[in-house]
Amino acid sequence: MAATTVKIVGLGAVGSRVARQLASSPEVGTIALWDSNAPKTQAVAHSLGAAAKIDSSATSVELAPKLVVLATPVGTHVELAQAYLAQNISVVSVSDSVEDVQGLMGLDAEARERGVSVVVGAGFSPGLSCVLAKHAGALFSQVEEIHVATTGTGGPACARQHHRALSSISIDWRDGVWQSRQGGSGRTLCWFPDPVGAKDCYRAARPEALLLAPAFPGLERATSRVSATRRDRITAWLPMLYRPHPEGGPGAIRVEVHGRIDDRSDVVVYGVMDRPAVAAGGVAAVSALAVLNNTVLRQGAAGLAELVEPVPFLADLQRRGIKAAVFEGVTV
Repeated sequence: MAATTVKIVGLGAVGSRVARQLASSPEVGTIALWDSNAPKTQAVAHSLGAAAKIDSSATSVELAPKLVVLATPVGTHVELAQAYLAQNISVVSVSDSVEDVQGLMGLDAEARERGVSVVVGAGFSPGLSCVLAKHAGALFSQVEEIHVATTGTGGPACARQHHRALSSISIDWRDGVWQSRQGGSGRTLCWFPDPVGAKDCYRAARPEALLLAPAFPGLERATSRVSATRRDRITAWLPMLYRPHPEGGPGAIRVEVHGRIDDRSDVVVYGVMDRPAVAAGGVAAVSALAVLNNTVLRQGAAGLAELVEPVPFLADLQRRGIKAAVFEGVTV
């Protein structure tokens, strides 16, 4: 395909990495950049060289992008996606907000009609977690349960969202209906890939179930939890006491899939350990390239479990240094 223009809206810890990943991809000729922080935009553009162009606004189409990656803080993605969808431009969103994911999934009919893609939750979790679930699901004749757990945060916006999620309502899928549970409840000890190890994880306002339930017909349960300390849970109802670090430390995902293999029940657990912002940037970039190369499984708005083949997707991530692991042991 001819080299094309991709626009990145939001140049924080994730967005700046998406820009760098795409700038090194032969499918992309021009990277259009926009962030509310003008000096940051100029710094990222300078680092990318001649391929980078600074756009005039968050919704501008003056540089004629074929695809836009939304990496702004949560709460803005639906409005921005609608603006680009009206111009028949595909969108990749990295938001992990329940409200953003619900709103973006609601754009499915319009996106299908326009013949474009809206990739929802294309980050670390959701995003890579959905791809791992789809990969594990291929081993089963029927997937019955999927349980996702995450630890670690990316940039400041991700840390603030994690803080809010612990005090908000969790959404689980159970026996064909949605169940609401209080965030910060349901303590579960989850084992992540080394060197992260075991972490106490709790319910939180996470959108994985919203993305996984449509991708697995007959799914009985889908849940999502995040790791938290006692202080995290106590202070989740208050404004953040400390300014978030520019980029969080090591993070991890654990995806546990239950189902039937022929006439027996089995469990498969996959995991990833990486810096969340690094992994999210890689996932968003590979998602964007899947849209540009027309390898998505369908048009419209959906999560990665519905839109991509997991093996080539994970292989591309591995070439970028992001590797998955298989849990070997006994799940109790």
